[in-house]
Amino acid sequence: MRTFKTVLAGALALSLFGAYSTYAADQAKDHVIKGHEFAGQAKVSLEQARRIALKAYPGKITDEELEKERGGSGLRYSFDIRKGAVTHEVGVDAKTGKVLENSKEGPNAD
Repeated sequence: MRTFKTVLAGALALSLFGAYSTYAADQAKDHVIKGHEFAGQAKVSLEQARRIALKAYPGKITDEELEKERGGSGLRYSFDIRKGAVTHEVGVDAKTGKVLENSKEGPNAD
């Protein structure tokens, strides 16, 4: 009887570990930044760019992307940052760290 309980406990532990591993892998996929294929060209890390963007417009980052776009070095991190009901797009040059854009988004963006 003791062996059965040990085997059952081991099987349960493996099942839980397998389920958690699958969950963690799915979560990691969700946190891969869009445009990650350009990361090798960036001199500014994603974490540094986040800090710069949040300093330019404090709030909660709701979307982030590394993209090739005109202006600056041509490679920028783009963040959607929400504070209350207002969302701003903040662009940070991925090679210099300079804020390239800080503008309100949405239908009433002036």
